[in-house]
Amino acid sequence: MQRKPHVLFLAAVVMAALAAGAGCDKLRARDKLNKGVQAYKNAQFDQAIEDFKAAKDLDPSLTNAQLYLATAYASQYIPGAPSQDNIRNGEQAIAEFKNILNNDPNNISAIDGIGSILYNMGGTPFDAQKLQDSKTYHQKHIAIKPDDPEPYYWIGVIDWSLCYRANKEMRETYNKSSKKPVKESDAMPPALATQFAQKYGSTIDDGVTSLQKAISLRPDYDDAMAYLNLLYRQKADTESTSAARDADFQQADDLVERVKAIKQKKANIQPTS
Repeated sequence: MQRKPHVLFLAAVVMAALAAGAGCDKLRARDKLNKGVQAYKNAQFDQAIEDFKAAKDLDPSLTNAQLYLATAYASQYIPGAPSQDNIRNGEQAIAEFKNILNNDPNNISAIDGIGSILYNMGGTPFDAQKLQDSKTYHQKHIAIKPDDPEPYYWIGVIDWSLCYRANKEMRETYNKSSKKPVKESDAMPPALATQFAQKYGSTIDDGVTSLQKAISLRPDYDDAMAYLNLLYRQKADTESTSAARDADFQQADDLVERVKAIKQKKANIQPTS
């Protein structure tokens, strides 16, 4: 059976109208995106969020609108603030970033966004699981772009955070039942050092390796050196001999001097006009 010419014509008109409507929606989406960006730059975050949501609804394929929406939620999150609205901002940021990854699993901006917000949510109040989850996203970044120094740096920072917190808590627990309390600057008693090494030795080693990799990729990465210095001081508390402990402290002190030299060099570089 053949389609009548006027039926074909009407079908063509409908298709053209739909295409035109879709095209208009895309233009309106970009307009909303631009307005949202301007509002975001002016720190009008609530308005920016509404504009980005509208852009996303008008054109679900507009990834930039999704990224800006997630980033706007993340920028509203205040680490440590206990209100439900604040927690919801962090959770909505993660949800929006994950929506992007559902369609584009290798989107570095979304991967880094989740890693960042999880780190902030896990730092205050301290939540070891959120920090571990953050670490997995930095590892995903490395799997995609292994020559970027930043994710190695953040893994080192997270590993230090986990170890430092555990070290502090173990000392506090020990001091509650000990007649001779140990200060933070004191070496751990042998039994406590062995326990710390068993539980966190691999985490310290992972952090050291990650920060060394970051520095190899960016030789003047002074922030990475600063955290590597801190991790060597944690490593010193896992040692069974004073000689090994002193060696760790020497490496830490050497890094402090390297950081000073790099910062001094950067301070002496005059900006070009």
